[in-house]
Amino acid sequence: MLRHTLQRLLLVLPVLFGVLLIGFLLMQVVPTDPAQVRAGPMATQDVVEAIRQELGLNEPLWKQFAIYIGRLAQGDLGVSIINNVPVTQELGNTIGPTLELMLASLVWAIPLGMFLGTVGAYYRGSLIDRAIMAVSVAGVSLPVFFLGLGLIWLFGFYYPILPFTGRMGPLWTWEGIQGIILPAITLGGVFVGPVARMTRTSVLDELGADHVRTARAKGLGEITVVLRHTLRNALVPVVTLIGLQIGFLLGGAVVTETVFSWPGIGRLAVGAILSSDLPMAQGTIIMLSLGFILVNLAVDVLYAVLDPRVRGT
Repeated sequence: MLRHTLQRLLLVLPVLFGVLLIGFLLMQVVPTDPAQVRAGPMATQDVVEAIRQELGLNEPLWKQFAIYIGRLAQGDLGVSIINNVPVTQELGNTIGPTLELMLASLVWAIPLGMFLGTVGAYYRGSLIDRAIMAVSVAGVSLPVFFLGLGLIWLFGFYYPILPFTGRMGPLWTWEGIQGIILPAITLGGVFVGPVARMTRTSVLDELGADHVRTARAKGLGEITVVLRHTLRNALVPVVTLIGLQIGFLLGGAVVTETVFSWPGIGRLAVGAILSSDLPMAQGTIIMLSLGFILVNLAVDVLYAVLDPRVRGT
């Protein structure tokens, strides 16, 4: 088990380096000049050139990347070009709201997806099963922004009962709960479908297993058979999918935070890219990528715990 974990940790290093390299190169093709952004539209060319020299933008790309990696190794993500605030400080202010949003979306999406998948498998081929699968496919197919805008129109304008702009307060307050409902439904909506479909497939495989038939032959109730002997053994692939989908939620959080003006890392990343704030954009890319990598690493290790056959691979 320890060997499996160490092998996966070693694989993280080249992946992270590749993410840093690609993110750095992508920021170089942004059409706006960061030095011009910091200097302002009325600055002279001499001022712009001086700022370019200060930021090291006149150096070759390989040297800029080497300097960037050296600063990262020291824990220095740089300073924002726009507001002159350390990138680490801005990231520290936004990571909390992003984690709140992801937690709130998972709290309802995972149980609902597993419930729908189990019900669909138990009533296989019925109208209930077809309706659940139709809802699951629709949830996977709908873009995140479309669902978010639909909820804003319905509950923000047509029935104005919920706020839809910004974070109203901490999650443990009533205002905070009200403010996070629509963003959490939007982000979790794309999560329900895959979980329901995977749960249905896994439960269907388990319903025909010998141990389930034996449990029924002993006279156990259907609820006990489904929950204890079927769903419990069907959780391994479902847990794997949930972990992978949590990583993809980071991408959905970017869109959701932008639509609802949620002060998280995703919205910060969009604003930094649009304003050509290179240090801030690179910092957000690192955080989002690192979160995705760590989630996948945790799932890989957890899968080895649940399925011993994986440990030898």
